[in-house]
Amino acid sequence: MWMNSARAAADSPLAYGDRVIALDIRQLQSFLVVAEELNITRASARLHLTQQTLSAQIQQLERAIGVTLLVRTSRGVLLTPAGVELERGGRELVADAGELAERVRATESGRLGRLRVACCPYATALFATEVADAMEAAVPGLEVELVTVHTPPQERALLLSGECDAAFMWTPLGDPVLHHAAIRTDHRAVALSPKHALAQQDSVTLTDLAAEPVIRPDIFLSEENLCHWIADPRPDGSPALRGPAVTALEDALLMVARGKGVWLAPEPLSRWIPLTSVVWRPVTDAPPSELAVVWTDTAPHALIARMIAEVRLITGYTRPAATAA
Repeated sequence: MWMNSARAAADSPLAYGDRVIALDIRQLQSFLVVAEELNITRASARLHLTQQTLSAQIQQLERAIGVTLLVRTSRGVLLTPAGVELERGGRELVADAGELAERVRATESGRLGRLRVACCPYATALFATEVADAMEAAVPGLEVELVTVHTPPQERALLLSGECDAAFMWTPLGDPVLHHAAIRTDHRAVALSPKHALAQQDSVTLTDLAAEPVIRPDIFLSEENLCHWIADPRPDGSPALRGPAVTALEDALLMVARGKGVWLAPEPLSRWIPLTSVVWRPVTDAPPSELAVVWTDTAPHALIARMIAEVRLITGYTRPAATAA
């Protein structure tokens, strides 16, 4: 998430005794990706470089510092002790360079710290106000602008056009253009007609819903995104029964109220969407949804990183040990 923002600071001379090292930030960025992947092939794919170019960058970095940073093995690469030390300190150096570049660009353009965040009214608007207040308190001079839209595709459009710097969206996104970092885990709920037999239960399972067609609002970014929302496949491997497709969330609720199907959604939506015509019940065995901060390569990465940290403090979110941000 720091790659492009740090490119403005391409070379950083470091004093080492009587010797000055011209440390290329881009080479350091490449090394850090290799250190994460421990595999040149995967790292070169992430960086959109050829393996030969990436290997050359690492070799140039090793020559600049005067140490061996990694060794090749039959399964990839391993970091040397020097490589481990560079990984520890390198991330902070790249982040600092990225933050400096963002401040310089903000000063030149006259926007001394502005962050535009897209959010959906029902899903995250009230939560977003708390985040905006926390960010403005944490970063003196920062102005956070909240932009409300109604669907994830509209959020994506604002991100790609540069009209917004970040958005709150539930994963999985299934869109390689978008970067994300999870900041909250939400349980799942189902909207039912008040006349539905399951409406009399305190909670339901996906087995209870096996024969129920799932209404599909036209809000999904990808097939992967859709499959998560409708819990397809089900725990026994069977496909979810796909119900009618509708153009808006309000239409989905009307279909549910008329008994044309059910609608699965993250639990927070059950609190903000009016309950006059449907009832909500928790789905005890549906995979949870993760709310994430989402951004693109052109976002102000230093501010995005700070926002992720601030939001996780608000939500108490802790990343699972085996998962990356």
